[in-house]
Amino acid sequence: MSKRNKHKEQEAEKKLDTQHEEMDAGTVTDEKKVEEQAAATDNQPEEQGEAPTTDPLAEAQAQIEELKDRYLRTVAEFENFKRRTQKEKAELIFNGSEKTVSAILPILDDMERAAANANKTDDIHALEEGWELILKKLLKTLEGLGVKKIETQDKAFDVDFHEAVAMVPNVEDDKKGKVIDCVQTGYTLNEKVIRHAKVAVGQ
Repeated sequence: MSKRNKHKEQEAEKKLDTQHEEMDAGTVTDEKKVEEQAAATDNQPEEQGEAPTTDPLAEAQAQIEELKDRYLRTVAEFENFKRRTQKEKAELIFNGSEKTVSAILPILDDMERAAANANKTDDIHALEEGWELILKKLLKTLEGLGVKKIETQDKAFDVDFHEAVAMVPNVEDDKKGKVIDCVQTGYTLNEKVIRHAKVAVGQ
């Protein structure tokens, strides 16, 4: 084979190799394009028609069930609260006098001792002093419980605190409309009248 023919053959082989490389490069480029297009398609948001849909009726029923559950729980809690309050009120009414009775019992003991010793002494003055001490102790105990006497001496007649049981005529001008005498003592409990004072009023 001549050198010229050999040279042509080599150039033909080089061209063929170059064409193969270009074809391979084009194939790789096309594959990359296909992959990029596929990725872009995957990343695109779903069309509105393909979005998952919810059932409005099912949502409404779920909300109704939730509200119903809350309502039943609230009713149950209120019923428990009402029963508990009624029980506490009944206990307060039933045992409300316990504090008062407990406070008065020591005075009752003093009265029993005074009565037992009354026949053992002839000193009337000592007996009177003993009963006065017991009376003062009783009044002090009642004041501690919120009980106070309604004052009547030289007080103007007041229907909020006094009950007129008698009228005294022909009194001095400065005595008219005022309490002349107290027939029965009145009392208040925590500033509330629990018994009006029965009085005689000048007119």
